[in-house]
Amino acid sequence: MIGDRVQVGARSVLMGGNHVRKDSQLGEDVRLFPNVVIYERTSIGHRVTIHSGTVIGADGFGYVFDGGFHRKIPQVGNVIIHDDVEIGANAAIDCGALGSTVIGAGTKIDNLVHIAHNVVVGRHCLIMGQVGFAGSTRLGDYVVIASQSGIAGHLKLGNQATVGAKSGVMRDIPDGGVVLGIPAMPDKQAKRQWIGVQQLPETGRRIRDLERLVEQLTARLDAAEAPAEEPQAGIRVAGR
Repeated sequence: MIGDRVQVGARSVLMGGNHVRKDSQLGEDVRLFPNVVIYERTSIGHRVTIHSGTVIGADGFGYVFDGGFHRKIPQVGNVIIHDDVEIGANAAIDCGALGSTVIGAGTKIDNLVHIAHNVVVGRHCLIMGQVGFAGSTRLGDYVVIASQSGIAGHLKLGNQATVGAKSGVMRDIPDGGVVLGIPAMPDKQAKRQWIGVQQLPETGRRIRDLERLVEQLTARLDAAEAPAEEPQAGIRVAGR
C-alpha cells in the first residue's frame, strides 16, 4: 500500500505486505523486504535496505501523568534515514516527538533493535542485535554497540565510542571511549572489578583463616598476661 504523495526513487523494490504511508520519500535503489511498515513523513535515502517486520516511524513512548492517568503526548515528528543504511528484521525506529529521529549514512542496524524518539545516530555506526535506546540520545560517527546493551536517554556517545555486550550505559562516553558492564564503566576498570569478583571465594577463605589465626594469637597473649593465682587461705605452703 502506497499512500498519498509518496515518492519512490528509481530501481527501488517494494515487496509483499509493504505499507508506505503518506508524504514519505524513498530514494533510489531502496529495498523493502516483506511486511515493512513506513509511517507518514518518513524520509529514506538512496541504497537503503530494510528487512522484514521492521517498523519505521511509529509513535515514540511519551506520556505525562495527569489526574491519575498516563496521558499520551502527541508524537508529531518523523524519521530520517540517510544513504547506504541497512536495518535488520523486526527492528523499530520511532518518530521524533517534535523533530526527527535520524539514522546517519552508512550505519548498519541488526535485528530486534529499538531506537526511541529523537535519537540521532551518526555515520557508519554498527548497532548489534537486541540493543535498545531511550529517547534523545545522540551518537557520534563510527560508534559500535554490541548486543543486548541498553542506552539511557539524553546521553552523548562520542565518535568511535564502543559499548561492550550486555552493558547498561547511564553516562556520556567520550570520543574513543570503551565501556563495559552494568552500569557501564571504562573497560579497564570493569575488567579489574570482574577479576575481583572471581577471586571473592578464595579471598573469603583467606580472611577466615586470618580470623582464626588472630583469635589463636589473642588467646595466647591473654593467657601470658593473666596474673598468677594467689594461694588459697588455710592451705599450708611448703617451707613455712
